[in-house]
Amino acid sequence: MTKVTWLGHASMAIETNNYRILVDPFINGNPAAAVKEEELNADFILVSHGHGDHVGDTVSIAKRTNALVISNFEIATWLGNQGVRTHPQHIGGGYQHPFGYLKLTQALHGSALPDGSYGGNPAGFLLTTLDGKKLYFACDTGLFGDMRLIGEEGIDLAVLPIGDNFTMGPTDALRAVKLIQPKHVIPIHYNTWDLIAQNVNDWKATVESETAAKVHVLSPGGSLQLE
Repeated sequence: MTKVTWLGHASMAIETNNYRILVDPFINGNPAAAVKEEELNADFILVSHGHGDHVGDTVSIAKRTNALVISNFEIATWLGNQGVRTHPQHIGGGYQHPFGYLKLTQALHGSALPDGSYGGNPAGFLLTTLDGKKLYFACDTGLFGDMRLIGEEGIDLAVLPIGDNFTMGPTDALRAVKLIQPKHVIPIHYNTWDLIAQNVNDWKATVESETAAKVHVLSPGGSLQLE
């Protein structure tokens, strides 16, 4: 059993085979955060790119929980210099972690770290759980045609940004669903601030009328369980 929880903005929590994984845990300073940073526990943390609303509270959570942080080489080095345990990967590379096989995918975005350091290339995550579920976290990205190749993996769940301005907006996110053809979709990275406000229920209705995907509109703190 795998449970995916939206913590607000682009922050996610995954529970799978008794492992706890956080994705881009931005809690402090996040007006949409569903929990307090000190309430989060993690065995692993995935960081998609260097922007402050994605690196977020990674350092403090990792030091408190001794979580292993997985990110690109540049971010892993930056975090390691702050005393955090890390495992570096890079785009197109996969590794069999205790919780499943994790591959980094491309993402069209930036990645400068909060202090201006070079953050390498932004990434998404393709996770194959121990029970064979395929989860694609697009993270911050624009639309790209190779999403079709990711979809050829047979995606059970796609977590996609829809906020526009900094990432895909609703129209391109719909096109992404058509390329990926997932069974389930969770929209993220919207309504945190007015700049990325969207009518998510309209988007859900459009996606479900034009594709076979089921859209799950979660409130921050809400979860989807994949059996």
